Amino acid sequence: MSIMKDIKRVLLDSGILIEREFEVRAIVACLLARGHALIEGVPGVAKTYTAKSVAKLLNLDFRRVQMTPDLLPSDIVGYYVFDQKTGEFKLRKGPIFTNILLVDEINRASPRTQSALLEAMQERQVTIEGQTLKLEEPFMVLATQNPIEMEGVFPLPEAQVDRFLAKIVTGYVSHKGFVELLKRVHEIEQAIENLKPLVPKEVVLEEIRRAAEVRVDDAVLDYIASIVEETRVHPAVRLGGSPRAGIAMLKLAKAWAYLDERNYVIPDDVKAVAKLALAHRIILKPEYEIQGVTSERVIESVLSKVPVPKP
Repeated sequence: MSIMKDIKRVLLDSGILIEREFEVRAIVACLLARGHALIEGVPGVAKTYTAKSVAKLLNLDFRRVQMTPDLLPSDIVGYYVFDQKTGEFKLRKGPIFTNILLVDEINRASPRTQSALLEAMQERQVTIEGQTLKLEEPFMVLATQNPIEMEGVFPLPEAQVDRFLAKIVTGYVSHKGFVELLKRVHEIEQAIENLKPLVPKEVVLEEIRRAAEVRVDDAVLDYIASIVEETRVHPAVRLGGSPRAGIAMLKLAKAWAYLDERNYVIPDDVKAVAKLALAHRIILKPEYEIQGVTSERVIESVLSKVPVPKP
């Protein structure tokens, strides 16, 4: 299985991928794990370009929604309109009927509109005027948010944040990467439009099935459980990881192993996905937040304490 290698090769050859290898891998891992991702970063760090590139290479339908305070739930899921010719109501599907939905600046939408995504993310279906409609597989929500914006935003409820399998934090490229970006700035957008699918959609569905079959030893399961439980007793943590956090670590670790062309999970896979799965699920005590303690630092501390299972 070389899907990740192929994606990386194409993006590097086209000049699109500049210091975004980890973000691309994390998105693909979420897709293989049948999860959703919250991408956090300031404006202008290629969050949309990255998501769109992955969708095109995997031959998946891609739609984008720009969240605003006046956006309604029906603008996302769709609505019925009356057809005067037939005398019947016809469904006009919203952008949620796609494979990869990019929800740009999710925290700019009202809580009512944000909640329209919950059913789709959890149950992979939407209900419109009493009619339940299944979403096509694969289905993935990629939501972005600006960590700096304070005015005109609606912070995501913890219940909704918990629905994201992973939180991907992306930042600025290095000085060298920035110079390379400036050299290619006029080529990148055209290069994205010229991307060709690497595999049929059916192959992506098969890859998702195979990733779910990756084996996990009992010792690794115990390792995951111990990490999650340790977050609950850390002195800086008010609310640690839930069972869903452990499930997220397991799913991501299996996908991570599969991307490395292994059919079994090792402790290094768990370590690699720990921050992705846990950082947005840990709530810190206010007094520690004031001191500059972050969820990422807590996870590093936890990983250093929990014994790694021996081979």
